[in-house]
Amino acid sequence: MVKEILETKEKRVEYTELIYDLIFVYIIGRNNSLLHNISGGFVDAWTFLNYIFCTLAIIQIWNYTTYYVNVYGRNSKRDHIMMFVNMFLMYFIGEATRPDWGKYHTQYNIAWALILINLALQYIIEYKNHKTEPAHQKRIRNMALVILLEAAIVLLSVIEFNKFGTSYLTMAAIFLSMVLVFFTNGKHSHGVMFIDFGHLTERVMLYVVFTFGEMIIAIASYFEGDFNLNSLYFSAMAFLIVVGLFLSYGIFYDHIVDREKKTNGVGYMIVHIFIIFALNNITTALEFMRNDAVNLVAKILFITLSLILFYACMLSAGSYTKITCRLTKRFIFLAAIAAALFVIIMFLLRYNMYLNIALTVIFVFLVFALFNLFAKKGATEK
Repeated sequence: MVKEILETKEKRVEYTELIYDLIFVYIIGRNNSLLHNISGGFVDAWTFLNYIFCTLAIIQIWNYTTYYVNVYGRNSKRDHIMMFVNMFLMYFIGEATRPDWGKYHTQYNIAWALILINLALQYIIEYKNHKTEPAHQKRIRNMALVILLEAAIVLLSVIEFNKFGTSYLTMAAIFLSMVLVFFTNGKHSHGVMFIDFGHLTERVMLYVVFTFGEMIIAIASYFEGDFNLNSLYFSAMAFLIVVGLFLSYGIFYDHIVDREKKTNGVGYMIVHIFIIFALNNITTALEFMRNDAVNLVAKILFITLSLILFYACMLSAGSYTKITCRLTKRFIFLAAIAAALFVIIMFLLRYNMYLNIALTVIFVFLVFALFNLFAKKGATEK
């Protein structure tokens, strides 16, 4: 019976998964709020590091949950309880996500560790259901051990922070677990295909859409104040930037990614950790563009690098794209040149925000046009 369930060709996104995602909408806003405290023209280094690691930690929690549900989830009571317990714990993480994060470090890390332990327990319980499937048992052992190791490091970081005032273990927990997941689960064993890649790509797409939702809310500030040509121009430009980014990801998801690909999907999820991270950065960067307290060079650097990270991550998912949409070395070289020119011109125009934001719109829609060409190429050569 278990084997039959796992071999189902098409897995639907359950409503409990969507409810679970809503807590992450709240957390996205909390993480982005860390960058709203400007000091000396930009966010101080400590707060910015907190923002980076808080954002990556939350996306990683979502990835762990999604991967488990995709491979072993049965929409059961146990699955629902696991999700709702972790939703409850996420509130403690959200409340502890503050500029003075150090004061809430213990609360944040204990809640984080408990979430990880809960996820690991699901794998441990699942282990007995695969007594005749050694490949699945190996995968379950690997995931449970990696998640428990991360939980242990997160708990140790509480002691480290309270005794030494440093958070090196917190940083190590995130990146070490990424590396271990990739190298221990990056290849499927004995020809066994573990995941439903179509379901996985849909789940990731929904998280990306929620992240765009936060961006749509953020650009509402462009519509504030008196209605005049100046406000109309900048609000239209900000809206077009969001539209162009969204259309690019839409083309990527609908027409470039091979959603029927036989793969374990680990790399795809890791790439999306940084895609979502980049989108969070772009959201804050768009808010910075209207904030005179932010240093001009800092805000230009932040938005250009965030945009390039977003596109670079999508392009790095080449092994998950259709064969007809694979990138060539020539295209990668030209894309790198275009990105470099974009950064240079943005800095040259940094004192003219009218031209600056217009250039950003042009760059975003040029990239969208390139994605569209790849999609059409894939359709004609199919």
